[in-house]
Amino acid sequence: MVLTAPEREARADSGESTASSVEEAFVALSAAAPEGWRVELIEGEIHVVPPANGEHEEIVSEVTGQVRDHRKDLGRYTGIGLRVPDASPTGKVVPDFVIAPKGSFGDSLEYHDPGAVMLVGEVTSHSTADNDRGPKLRGYAAAGIPFYLLIDRERKQAVLHSLPAGKRYTRKVEVDISQPLSLPEPLGFDLDTSEF
Repeated sequence: MVLTAPEREARADSGESTASSVEEAFVALSAAAPEGWRVELIEGEIHVVPPANGEHEEIVSEVTGQVRDHRKDLGRYTGIGLRVPDASPTGKVVPDFVIAPKGSFGDSLEYHDPGAVMLVGEVTSHSTADNDRGPKLRGYAAAGIPFYLLIDRERKQAVLHSLPAGKRYTRKVEVDISQPLSLPEPLGFDLDTSEF
């Protein structure tokens, strides 16, 4: 489900901006969302995403497990909210997984600064693929996240975006799912996509 915000402009009756109204709606929907549902604010639109299916979760588990096998010093986080302002005016997203040094999210915040994030990952679903390939890609690049790993189930590809510059990544490596994908340092191993 997608709720689109009207154009930003001040409301004459209260002086409150539409962006504030969208933020209030986002907060209310986040609080009311059923267990397992995700609410994200991406480029001015509120997205309510149902729980992932088993195949999606198996891929997330496989990727994060391979990271654990090669880099025990890194944390593998699912369900962590990130503030990615260039994904929307307030930029609140929940990636499928985040790789960062252990202890990076030890506070009580719901949405975190992405400064510690080494790699952010998304696994596409029919309901999320357009956001994963577009607004989130631009937002993660603008936030300076070094690597964005997209497991594109519809296109049967694993795509690693790197070298962020502005709202885009300047390097893109694609492999068919089943082929190894080299993850450069500081990760420094080949991701085995045959398990997907």
